Amino acid sequence: MAEPLRIVLASSSPRRRELLGQLGVRFQVIAPDIDESERAGEAADAYVRRLATEKAAAVDVADDVLVIAADTTVELDGSILGKPADSAEAVAMLRRLSARTHRVHTGVAVRLGGQVADDISTSLVTMVPLTPAMIGWYVATGEPFDKAGGYAVQGAAAAFVQQVRGSVSGIVGLPLAATVSLAHQLGVSLLG
Repeated sequence: MAEPLRIVLASSSPRRRELLGQLGVRFQVIAPDIDESERAGEAADAYVRRLATEKAAAVDVADDVLVIAADTTVELDGSILGKPADSAEAVAMLRRLSARTHRVHTGVAVRLGGQVADDISTSLVTMVPLTPAMIGWYVATGEPFDKAGGYAVQGAAAAFVQQVRGSVSGIVGLPLAATVSLAHQLGVSLLG
């Protein structure tokens, strides 16, 4: 399998750039402009799959360019926990996640010409009991504000994570095993 002339990561996320970079592939970043609003009654896993596919489709590139797109959200009790808008919302999310297990869904879509392959990575994350002081300390770091669910497993919130079952890279924002597999389905090797 030959590598395409170019690879485009359809994301402005620095975490996704870092993860894809770990594979040693050269790529360009083009952030798509799509409406990320939830649809009424849309399940969290369907939501991230749809957004990943829409992001991959929104990037205008030649047919020989491989486009990789992803979207991540946190689900607790059937509710989507997006990025907190302010400190109060971050505190509320962390209180809800305290001493509980939640799901982190990342939809990933890979497009080459007219072909699209997509998948969902779902991981389970269990948090330790969080005291008000712990939550206050974490919110003061500023880390929660651009993260689904109000925390970053790869950051200071790692101190709050008791257990992870599933893809750590998926929780961070780009499930590498799924991404490599989807590219392979389209005839592209991301592993050299």
